[in-house]
Amino acid sequence: MCGIVGYLGFRRADQVIISALKRLEYRGYDSWGVAVKHGNGLELIKRVGAIGDVENYSLAEGNIGIGHTRWATHGKPSEINAHPHTDCNNKIAVVHNGIISNFQSLREDLKSRGHEFTSETDTEVIAHLIEEEYRGDLKEAMMKAVERLKGSYAIVVMHVDKEELVAVRYKSPLVIGIGDGECFIASDVPAVLDYTNRVIYLEDGDIVKMWNNGFIIWNNGKEVERKIDTIPWSIEDSEKGGYEHFMLKEIHETPRVIEDTLFEYLSEDIDIDVSFSAGISEIVFVACGTSYHASLIGRYLIEKLTGIPARVEFASEFIYNPPPISRTLVIAITQSGETADTLEAMRIAKKHGARVVAIVNVLGSTATRIADYILYTRAGPEISVAATKSFIAQLIVLYLLALKLSKLPGSEIEKLIEELRIMPEIVRRILEHEEKIEQIAEEIANFEDMMYIGRGIGVPIAMEGALKMKEISYIHAEAYPAGELKHGPFALLGKHTPVIALLIPDETYEIMLNNIKEVKARESLVVAVADEDDAEVEKYVDFVIRVPKTNSVFTAVTHSVALQLLAYYTARKRGCEIDKPRNLAKSVTVE
Repeated sequence: MCGIVGYLGFRRADQVIISALKRLEYRGYDSWGVAVKHGNGLELIKRVGAIGDVENYSLAEGNIGIGHTRWATHGKPSEINAHPHTDCNNKIAVVHNGIISNFQSLREDLKSRGHEFTSETDTEVIAHLIEEEYRGDLKEAMMKAVERLKGSYAIVVMHVDKEELVAVRYKSPLVIGIGDGECFIASDVPAVLDYTNRVIYLEDGDIVKMWNNGFIIWNNGKEVERKIDTIPWSIEDSEKGGYEHFMLKEIHETPRVIEDTLFEYLSEDIDIDVSFSAGISEIVFVACGTSYHASLIGRYLIEKLTGIPARVEFASEFIYNPPPISRTLVIAITQSGETADTLEAMRIAKKHGARVVAIVNVLGSTATRIADYILYTRAGPEISVAATKSFIAQLIVLYLLALKLSKLPGSEIEKLIEELRIMPEIVRRILEHEEKIEQIAEEIANFEDMMYIGRGIGVPIAMEGALKMKEISYIHAEAYPAGELKHGPFALLGKHTPVIALLIPDETYEIMLNNIKEVKARESLVVAVADEDDAEVEKYVDFVIRVPKTNSVFTAVTHSVALQLLAYYTARKRGCEIDKPRNLAKSVTVE
């Protein structure tokens, strides 16, 4: 996820764009750049790191420009890889948010016809495609170029010969800001609120041509009109997209995150390369916190779908007590790529001769430099301390990895992949009914202790749900396999300890119902998370959170999203500081 800005008007474009990019740094902050039209040429500035004060940077005076603040997806953070990118003649400049999944084949084709590339990015192919198609009409060139793109994109392009900007949107956000004698285009509303509160949200397939006092929008070759919205938010509110907290915004970004991650690995010319698995006898996961829970689900998937033995180690314990790892593949999971214990566990694993794979969200992070192989999640920057969308992105990569290694018949694998493809829509259905989860959260918000239970894949889902609850609501929450209740935890049950029970539609379902009956006999309030068509569960519990029916292996996604919302609304009801809970940091970079 990156931030892009375009401007045409009477102001100095460089100052407007740099100021706007600062408003979008929550979308990306590893590098940034600006291009301004000046006379018969383009002037560019690119930098690595966060954007400083606007006054520190000055390009030649010009009233048309584009800018970009980057969250690296292809190519490490560097000035060369920073946007804007240009064509061979430096007449066209492009900024882009999204992922071009077929960029490698496009790049090779363009190079065979003499195009020269300077970066490692997927975006640079767009500039060269437009260059090939340009015959004096920038909008027509853009339309022909995007016909060859696969993936997701919001693109803004400028040409030194034109007093205009052209932009297109497909599965990546883009808004027009309407001023008086000036126009703006950006990834999100915060970029334009210093100048106007009138915006148009572009739709998939929209292509727009803009000049300083007007614009035209087309879709499917026909001119269309889009509603003008007046934004009532403050700058701070708008950075959250109108959501009260970043955590809720990031939960709502989950469908797009799933789509982006699937695009990364399920396009025609990109797949997970599992050559690293050759000759291994087992898989060991190392991770901390939420990534540890993702690892537990990964172990379940690997063993169920591939038959390869797997185990999970806390990275902090692996450091001091590394297990035997002969012929072992070590998979390290870390959102930031900078988790100190996980990095040290990776170093120790390599020292002992193991192959190391990193599942990581941040391109160019330390984990990517230590690992032998890298599998990227595509969650974009996550501001809230509590991991939500990044956890789901980790699960999607683990599903794809397990299916790639699976010994199941091809027809069964394809069936599971097709169900995975519709997971974004399944999650959207959960989000459409979050008010019901909010009502249940109000029923449990005044308790100080809570218990989560599950069986099979439900156990690590319960552990992650309990972690979310304790992280942001400060309620003491514990998770157990339901079969372990009689071995001690039963002593904690009663009217003051509600229980969250996860019902998975597999071989554990009937025994979980029996466990719930045992809990109710101890007078605990019970909240069940169950399929939308489960007709039995309401007989035995106080409240039910319904989720769409899916294959049992994918309940790690559906149930986790529901539990994230439950934790969020419980914490909100208790008046907690949700995005920055006490004593916690987003990335634990010290042991």
